[in-house]
Amino acid sequence: MSRKIRRRKILKGLGVAGAAGLAGCAQAGEDTPTDADGGDGNGEDGGSEDTPTETPESDGGTGTTAGGDGDSASRTIKVGILMGVTGGLSELGPPIRQAAELAATHMDEESDAFTIDYQFEDTATDPNTGISSAEALVSADYPMVAGALSSTVTIQTANNVLVPNGVVQCSPASTSPQLSTLEDNGYLWRTTPGDGLQASVMTTVGRERLEAESTATLALNNDYGQGLAAEYVSAWEDAGGTVQNEVSFEPGQGSYTSQLSSALQDQPDLLMIVGYPESGVQIFRDFYGDYSQDFCDIIVPDGLQSGDLPGNVGNSMRNVWGTAPSSTGPGRDAFDSLYQDEFDSDPSESPFTAQSFDAVAVLALANAAAGENNGEAIRDHMVNVANEGGETVTAENLAEGLTMATDGTEINYQGASSNIQFNDDGDIGAATYQFYRYQEGGFEVIEDIEYAE
Repeated sequence: MSRKIRRRKILKGLGVAGAAGLAGCAQAGEDTPTDADGGDGNGEDGGSEDTPTETPESDGGTGTTAGGDGDSASRTIKVGILMGVTGGLSELGPPIRQAAELAATHMDEESDAFTIDYQFEDTATDPNTGISSAEALVSADYPMVAGALSSTVTIQTANNVLVPNGVVQCSPASTSPQLSTLEDNGYLWRTTPGDGLQASVMTTVGRERLEAESTATLALNNDYGQGLAAEYVSAWEDAGGTVQNEVSFEPGQGSYTSQLSSALQDQPDLLMIVGYPESGVQIFRDFYGDYSQDFCDIIVPDGLQSGDLPGNVGNSMRNVWGTAPSSTGPGRDAFDSLYQDEFDSDPSESPFTAQSFDAVAVLALANAAAGENNGEAIRDHMVNVANEGGETVTAENLAEGLTMATDGTEINYQGASSNIQFNDDGDIGAATYQFYRYQEGGFEVIEDIEYAE
């Protein structure tokens, strides 16, 4: 009879040096998008001789392999992973993808009753590419998808592909307020809080910590940039502050001196910049080319949180402060340990890694509770496996949670990022945010700030 080989347990038996070497190889492979045919992440993305073998069935959703003692039947849980690891999110995307795939492989390795079949597709942080990639997952009969990352890509893939085909979608990083009001028939969820919360946190930091009276915004011209900027302006004015100028910018420009000049012409106390590192490097190079650190404070959100930014810009950036969703959930320690063992790096250095792990975990638990790879059935169990009540499931006992969900036991998934309490819009209603500051060589987290709607 066959039995799954639990790779992580083997790694631990090899000793520290051997495990670190293997983890480094895994990380290098994860940073590279799959081939154009979008091969199965379990086999095509670097491959593994211990990858479980599935027995295909006519419905494309279940298969049977020998269970733990050879007596129990197994079923396959299918999850697509749709994320941008090239384009505007080429720096932030790969660790988020790693966390999603970690959740899938961890459940697969630790469970004798379930095989986790996942397929990764790169959106290139582009809506049109995202639509094509989402169509590939639908064609391969994946009933649920973790992703996308960019709010614009998530909205376009939901509207044009996933919702019309009855596929459940759970984003770990899309924060645009528009996700809350989409006509999604309950198929769109997210494990990260919306921009309304972050705008309030940024305003509180700007007004109370940085003692700014006036502000201006410089925002990427997409759903993420414009949505967060609009929420920030509203929150700032509600707090009694003055908004001087609101400027947008396009990605990938060779210079942003004109946009900076327009935003800063009235000398605001605080400039809010929202975008991704791809454009952020040039924006900050242009800022420090024309202005000193003493000209004004700058505040940025999660999209511009990168430890590599000061080095790439060539400045300590000590006048730049930031906020980003933090990971303080009950499952955080277990997730950190799994991630560090697998990739030999600290997940807290990259935003949305814990949220990505949670997205795959919640989808898999809902699939297990549904008992089939059917989008409508999975959708109807998302709240049941996450919100209050039932047996506690965290990253530490996910495999056991799958079995409990299948048996009809009421469970409460408590994530690595948060408790994962979904509201009626499929949103997270409360969150903890990092308040951080850039400095030579990276950024320093000053404190965590709890905030709720």
